[in-house]
Amino acid sequence: MSKEIIHSLILIFSITLAFIFPQTSLVNYDLQIVAFLFIILYTVKKFFQEQNSKTRLTESVVFTLIIVGIITSTGYTQSPFFFLIYFLLFSLSLLLEPIISIVTTITLIIFFILSLPQDQSFKNLLPILSLAFITPFSLFLGKEYQEVQALKKQNQKIQEDNLLFLTLLIKNHLKNIKEAVDNFLGDHELNIIKKSVQRMEKLIEKYEENN
Repeated sequence: MSKEIIHSLILIFSITLAFIFPQTSLVNYDLQIVAFLFIILYTVKKFFQEQNSKTRLTESVVFTLIIVGIITSTGYTQSPFFFLIYFLLFSLSLLLEPIISIVTTITLIIFFILSLPQDQSFKNLLPILSLAFITPFSLFLGKEYQEVQALKKQNQKIQEDNLLFLTLLIKNHLKNIKEAVDNFLGDHELNIIKKSVQRMEKLIEKYEENN
């Protein structure tokens, strides 16, 4: 099973929990639950400072539970905090795969429509329809972010390879200089030292020009 499918299923499950939450007695402890989720997020950030797939997934789940939970507890589409959904979609496209924003949007639309009372006016459907319009922007942003990150890693790899190559060459010339100094007898060894130094200077200059 691909990573995208696993992440999608986890987020769908998280959204389902957030919509079930107001129907349970746990809604009376919403502040305590939100505080607990923030503690989980803080713990993950504290002990796993290096960003990886698992930490980003944890952040995504916590953000989803908190934001969707707040909205469903304060009036669903009529909630004054409904705009937080837009930030959630953009965040998920950056933290996880861009396609996640589409899966999240479809899931949210389905649950919001199911939660609406009968005979709703078109005006009450506008917040739900707005999710479909904001999704392409979050998808585009997520793809652009991934491309920038990939390019950044590629440039970093090239710089590391160049530095390694340069280090090995300089190390080799330093070895020649050391041998010439240890066996110094006259002009021949002195010429070897001069040539090695000149080559190192050229390599350093070339590296500085390219970087």
